[in-house]
Amino acid sequence: MIEIGILFAVTLLLVGVGLILWRFLRGSARGRRGAVCRVAVLSLAMVPLVFVSAWQLSKSRDWQILGRLVTRVETRDRVVALTFDDGPRPGFTEEVLGILRDKGGKATFFVTGQALEENMAQAQLIVEQGHELGNHSYSHQRMIARSYSFVRQEIERTEQLIRAAGYEWPVHFRPPYGKRFIVLPYYLSVTGRTTVFMDVEPESYGEIAASAERIKEHVLDNVRPGSIVLLHVMYESRAESMRALPGIIEGLQGRGYRLVTVSELLACGE
Repeated sequence: MIEIGILFAVTLLLVGVGLILWRFLRGSARGRRGAVCRVAVLSLAMVPLVFVSAWQLSKSRDWQILGRLVTRVETRDRVVALTFDDGPRPGFTEEVLGILRDKGGKATFFVTGQALEENMAQAQLIVEQGHELGNHSYSHQRMIARSYSFVRQEIERTEQLIRAAGYEWPVHFRPPYGKRFIVLPYYLSVTGRTTVFMDVEPESYGEIAASAERIKEHVLDNVRPGSIVLLHVMYESRAESMRALPGIIEGLQGRGYRLVTVSELLACGE
């Protein structure tokens, strides 16, 4: 509720500024009724504007209020980070690990705490095979209009489970649904965590997500040195993404790209 309170405070501030401007332009108000009407009109105009702006900001891929946000790394090296959201899940995790092992290259798995609790063996396999674990919250709920304690618990509970899987390196964070506003970026900032998004996300387009071939083509057509690619492969509904994975890896390697973890990619930045 902290973020909602901030939005209302911003709205009231904008209304106040609007009233000052109105009085400056139109002269002093005549009577209480006129002033009340102006406040009502300005409020009705400002409230939707503030909330729409905040909603757009909460899902921005390029900017956030606090903390470090990485969508792509500026580098001349032909390196790309493959990232997988959600899970781990039995069967799916082993399949994607097998593809990575056969084709070569490393990846980053942004996992949820609930899935970790249920499938710790799969998380341990990810670590044992040299891949990276990232934090994707505990319950995969949208983390806007949430309390500081909720955000802290979602992140810290999941990180404890990541450490229990044997992962010892820095843990980056990817917000569920890509949503964050004030409290989440603030917590990530004060705890020194990096927010990691992506610049190539083929599944965001329905016509592309429905075809393994189109997913592969989209990745290969849009990837650049330093790109971060997002795929979901932990569900039956994402079978096309899993089917596309071998071709994506082969295509990237054929173009001279090396597949690295997000941490390795960050180290390549200019």
